[in-house]
Amino acid sequence: MLTKAEQTAEFIIQTVAPIFNKNGYAATSLSDITKATGLTKGAIYGNFKSKEELAIAAFRMTERNMLKRIADHQSLSDSPIEKLFLVTDFYRNYYNYTQELGGCPVINMSIDSKYQNDVLFQYAQFSIDKIQNNLARLIDAGKKLGEIKPDIDVMQYAKRLYTMITGAIFMTHTMDDNSYMIDTMDQIDQMIQTQLKL
Repeated sequence: MLTKAEQTAEFIIQTVAPIFNKNGYAATSLSDITKATGLTKGAIYGNFKSKEELAIAAFRMTERNMLKRIADHQSLSDSPIEKLFLVTDFYRNYYNYTQELGGCPVINMSIDSKYQNDVLFQYAQFSIDKIQNNLARLIDAGKKLGEIKPDIDVMQYAKRLYTMITGAIFMTHTMDDNSYMIDTMDQIDQMIQTQLKL
């Protein structure tokens, strides 16, 4: 059971996460935060030391929710190669999922913070590392189980797959057209089938 203070902090994070994601860190003002939450400046800073601390908490919550969705979807199979296909299956519907968030939190945070805030940028990089490492673990597990070719460079392919995914996310949101995502996921499936699968 959360304390009242913890409930308030959770409410603030959930309320402002989409605002930070849509507007970016620099463009999100304290008045945006107080207006959205209905709380005073004192109540906000009673729960968070700074706007930066709140932005980090909001990003981490959004990231956790996203990674949980991916993990839940991957759990539909025990096979590493099938889990890779489930990754592309998840991203086919990613555009709809991120519409309510104001876009992909990882891409938004990366672009927004690159030249603005080193701390936030490090969180974005850490998030990318987590996703790429998850792909690498799947590929490595597939190699060990004899599902994936033994000579495959695990990290090279993990980076390649995630680069294709993020490129598709960027184009899908920029052009407001999910066909970029669908076509790229089809290409990745073909790559898994022809280049990775044993």
